[in-house]
Amino acid sequence: MLKKFTLLAAFILLTTLQVKAQESIVVSDTLVGWDQGWVTGLNGAQAAYSNWSQGGVNNISFSGNSTYRAYYREKRFSYGFLINTRYGLTRFDGEGTRKTDDRFSIRNRFLYDIGAEESDFSLYANLNFRTQFDQGFDYGAGPDGGDRLISNFLAPAYISQNAGLSYSPGDHFTFETGIGLRQTIVRETELAPLYGLDEGDSFRNEAGFNLGASYEQSIATNMVMSSSIETFTNINRALSSTNVFFSTEVLGRINNLMNASVRLDLVYDDNFSNQLQVRQSLSLGISFILI
Repeated sequence: MLKKFTLLAAFILLTTLQVKAQESIVVSDTLVGWDQGWVTGLNGAQAAYSNWSQGGVNNISFSGNSTYRAYYREKRFSYGFLINTRYGLTRFDGEGTRKTDDRFSIRNRFLYDIGAEESDFSLYANLNFRTQFDQGFDYGAGPDGGDRLISNFLAPAYISQNAGLSYSPGDHFTFETGIGLRQTIVRETELAPLYGLDEGDSFRNEAGFNLGASYEQSIATNMVMSSSIETFTNINRALSSTNVFFSTEVLGRINNLMNASVRLDLVYDDNFSNQLQVRQSLSLGISFILI
């Protein structure tokens, strides 16, 4: 397991150096006062088959996402706020509807420059919240081949508070390290053992150390590659049990309305599983800049 974790950490560090994800907050050094932005997107796909020799299942899918950001800077102090939501469904002929994406995240970031002049180092504090909207299932893993419920709204949910030192040599790259607290909430107590809680419990508090990095870079005309990583190490557990959350995305704008993206999410959390969690998506859709 330690070998797997080491390989994962090495991959993440190498990727992060080359490639700001939807979940990251970087406040520009040139900002004065407030700035905000709100982007929403819709994606859809459909496939139908009739007497098709290669086979196939009729399906229709839909997903939506929304990202709102607000930034503020006044002299040495800066603040960033972000709400990111995603939700997607696919309906397969004869198999019903299944969830393909689900995310609700709120992030707050406070920074204070510690240099006499503008410097690359700041004190930071983060307050973050993350959960999902809807039920999630492990399909076919239940009794008699049924579906097993593994998540729901606030089951689980994570609240984290971190503080420490941040290094930002420019508007694109940020690295931070510090101490933190993390609370795990499982509203449906029957799911508690899936997330490292004792049966019947609905809350756990942890203290530990955190590392984080984010970077965004334009790689071609109208194309941006972004990446972010967050880790949390519980002081009462082995280093190999460090939680790792990694996301990388390539977003390309076809015109003022249409865009395409490729996204990869990796999670290692041995409270849920000793195996690496992987999510990959390719989407084509339309986006609306509301603010």
